[in-house]
Amino acid sequence: MRLVLVAAVALIDADGRVLLAQRPEGKAMAGLWEFPGGKVEPDETPEAALIRELREEIGIDTWASCLAPLTFASHAYETFHLLMPLFACRKWEGVPEAREAQALRWVRPERLRDYPMPPADLPLIPVLRDWL
Repeated sequence: MRLVLVAAVALIDADGRVLLAQRPEGKAMAGLWEFPGGKVEPDETPEAALIRELREEIGIDTWASCLAPLTFASHAYETFHLLMPLFACRKWEGVPEAREAQALRWVRPERLRDYPMPPADLPLIPVLRDWL
């Protein structure tokens, strides 16, 4: 089974809310909510992938020193196995805005389960909730 490495981030605002992005129409698992991030390209670190993805997808800049490893997900989908480190980030420049037709929402940690998510994201919620 093919292994896919995807990096994700819990952006945490000054009020302790976490940013979720809704997968747009036309993408796999459209309509589900997820932590921002994306595939790690060959010869790219997860931190570099997040910095690139955050700039491309929601128009913010951050730095590797602001990305704290928090936990990870390991999930077998039908056609691939996903390995997804989740980082926490409290410092960035810019205001998150949807650049790829996705909806964005700031969510309190105790309300994360109210949003339908891909199966790989679900085990991340209790870790994040306990940490915050």
